[in-house]
Amino acid sequence: MNYTVKQLSDVAGVSSRTLRFYDKMNLLHPERINDSGYRIYGDKQVDLLQQILFYRELGFSLKDIRQIIHSDDFNIVQSLTDQYHNLLEEKERLNRLIATVEKTLASKKGEIAMTDHEKFEGFKKDMIDVNEKKYGKEIREKYGEEAVNEFYKKFGSLSKEAYKQSEKIQEEMFSELEKAMLHGADPESEPAQKAAGLHKQWLSYFWTSYTKEAHAGLARMYVEDPRFTEYYDSRAGKSAAKLLRDAVVVYTGLDQ
Repeated sequence: MNYTVKQLSDVAGVSSRTLRFYDKMNLLHPERINDSGYRIYGDKQVDLLQQILFYRELGFSLKDIRQIIHSDDFNIVQSLTDQYHNLLEEKERLNRLIATVEKTLASKKGEIAMTDHEKFEGFKKDMIDVNEKKYGKEIREKYGEEAVNEFYKKFGSLSKEAYKQSEKIQEEMFSELEKAMLHGADPESEPAQKAAGLHKQWLSYFWTSYTKEAHAGLARMYVEDPRFTEYYDSRAGKSAAKLLRDAVVVYTGLDQ
């Protein structure tokens, strides 16, 4: 079936302006322009628009969506399958959060007694799922299945108080990193070494065992992986990830 911009806009629930913008962005071109100058969209464009809207709902940027749907190996069936599984995971996550909110409301109304562990459980599981989605494959390859599963198990058993304490230690670590950045970014300086020590304390809340090699290896990953670099640099200043790596290397006594 063929659609004009207005017709497709009505069917898809997006504005005509959006469709024209997608055309301009080289994201979704009409199948053809008719003799009257109207953009005409066919079945293929309708399917692509559906994909674009799915990816938008999943948080992808328009630039990333364009690369995905116009790549040579793009397969719409595989794409829908992947999106289906992603949506099931999101549904499970939302159901956990809804259950936590429902329990909390019932607790506040005096209908049930809710432990601190129950109040915190849904959010911890959500954080584990996000971490697994972002870094699961990499950390499993680097540290092994058993180590990652043990980490998730320990994190899942953290009390609310322990988690708050870990956050406090992390904030102190960033504060010491900032001080070190202001004093020449010397990894052997007192604030840099304090930051390395606090980093070790912070890890103790999540790691089941500690080794100097693993500590230094994680710090190196903060520089090697741009996602970690961006996070640490945004919290403590440009090159903060590099400073923490070097400080941890000094702290552990291991060569770079």
